[in-house]
Amino acid sequence: MAQLDSTGIPAFGLKLFLDGAKLSDMRLAREAGHVSGFTTNPTLMRKDGVTNYEAFAREVIEAIPDMPLSFEVFSDEMGEMEREARTISSWGGEVYVKIPVTNTLGESTVPLIEKLSADGIRINVTALMTLDQVRTSTLALHPDTPGIISVFAGRIADTGIDPVPVMAKARGIVTERPGVELLWASPREILNVYQAEQVGCHIITCTADVIAKLKLAGKNLDAFSLETVEMFRRDALAAGYKI
Repeated sequence: MAQLDSTGIPAFGLKLFLDGAKLSDMRLAREAGHVSGFTTNPTLMRKDGVTNYEAFAREVIEAIPDMPLSFEVFSDEMGEMEREARTISSWGGEVYVKIPVTNTLGESTVPLIEKLSADGIRINVTALMTLDQVRTSTLALHPDTPGIISVFAGRIADTGIDPVPVMAKARGIVTERPGVELLWASPREILNVYQAEQVGCHIITCTADVIAKLKLAGKNLDAFSLETVEMFRRDALAAGYKI
């Protein structure tokens, strides 16, 4: 069991990155000291009402200039994807450019990843789900440039496959490149944080809601059971139910 810090959040042996697109949540997480970095993507940004991609990204970088921040390209054409990546990288801060492992046509982005990484651009390779993808993407990252391999373990689990053995093997692959970190993406529950730590992942992304639930670590299950019963009773009374 991880030791709890003064706020009741466990101190894990891996880095927690907040995943989202609300600057207020980012600021709060940074001030609380719970996280070591931040990730987002176009889907999260759209969900949280971001309408101007660059303005939002620059605001985040200005607010959090000293922690890793991952912003994703969204073009489907390799040349345009490269232009977006170089533009995002130029915004400063500790920016990592998220490059999906393929475009929507299934074309590999490995040559682009290799080119950008060789030019010193920090890449977060995203949407990986197979060990072959992990292997080719890891080897594409330049040894002198920090990089992140984001494996969507939660989505692997959604297919009925246990992601833990996959992530353990992925951890072995990323050791072939110094400076490359393995990220457990799309966790579904707090247990995933413990699993990611056990297999040696360097990073796990968590939403603000998941991070808040980390305070349940080590909670007495008898007390938790009673609180659950009290919740049911309270809500039934509040609803005015009768039988």
